[in-house]
Amino acid sequence: MPLIMGMSMLLACQFAGELLAKGLLLPIPGPVIGMVILLVALLVRGKVPSCLRMAGEGLLRYLTLLFVPAGVGLMVHFELIGADLWPIAATLLVSTAATLTVTAWVLERLQRRNASRGGRAGDNG
Repeated sequence: MPLIMGMSMLLACQFAGELLAKGLLLPIPGPVIGMVILLVALLVRGKVPSCLRMAGEGLLRYLTLLFVPAGVGLMVHFELIGADLWPIAATLLVSTAATLTVTAWVLERLQRRNASRGGRAGDNG
């Protein structure tokens, strides 16, 4: 029963996100909005319910299976990808560089904030 409750919570958040995305004509995918709704709910609650933890851990256990359709898509559309190889490669390089830059910036800010509070490396606050 807890697994069903956890999955129901995840699906309810996704459904609410879909409703908001379609109803407000937002350019953001419904599941992303649903994840934000779930995040806000978890922040308000202050902890993750055990049923949601169980459902999340179950989904994460089989996460690698979600890469199978992407791999098949790469093989099926190999010629199409080859035709746009340079724009795809440039996009991947720029997005990776941007991600690394933002991550390093956030880490640096967090370390500075931790140091100003007198914390040591590895402390969680």
